Amino acid sequence: MSTLALLLLVVAVLLLAAGGAYLVHRHPAWSQPLGVAFGAVTVMATLVGVILAR
Repeated sequence: MSTLALLLLVVAVLLLAAGGAYLVHRHPAWSQPLGVAFGAVTVMATLVGVILAR
């Protein structure tokens, strides 16, 4: 992967994590904001790892 593609992927992961944290922040009964953000980052990191391992 090129450096630009990795940079765009990192930005996308950060946006997904921030969006999840904001959504849960607006509805606190759903979960803790940081838990959702870290969960989104973990899922995206796992998917990237699988893609890069190919």
